[in-house]
Amino acid sequence: MNLFLRLFYVLAASFFRPRLPVGQATSELTLLTLPNDLDINMHVNNGRYLTLCDLNRVDLFIRSGLARVMLKRGWMPVIAEHTMNYRKPLGVFKRFKATMHLTHWDEKHFYMTHRFSIGEKTIAEGTSKGVVRGKAGVIAPAEVIAAIVAARAQIGA
Repeated sequence: MNLFLRLFYVLAASFFRPRLPVGQATSELTLLTLPNDLDINMHVNNGRYLTLCDLNRVDLFIRSGLARVMLKRGWMPVIAEHTMNYRKPLGVFKRFKATMHLTHWDEKHFYMTHRFSIGEKTIAEGTSKGVVRGKAGVIAPAEVIAAIVAARAQIGA
């Protein structure tokens, strides 16, 4: 991830934001486009949107307690699939909202929707699915959720 300043901002800010529920949850970040987000057409690069989605995931990981569980158990998140539809250009120094909803899961994957917007105007939207991997392979979402619930119970959150 080449968005280190934003990443550090999200890491720090997430600790002071309200906890998110375990399971279905929403991460919402207000960000500003910077010159290094742009391509030669002077709008946010399509690949940058995917990286910005990572910031929402980091926010969700910290605020739900998943980050602590992953660190403790040696797990890591992996995106298995991502699609994005681009509707409007997003130029430099525009304040926008990046929203991610963890909508559901099955026996293997977590499913998320992503939306980038300015006010009520949708700039881009998409979906992704991801897994949590351990040393032995993919960890079932039910096991991940149970581990978060147990960890939160231990710290009284």
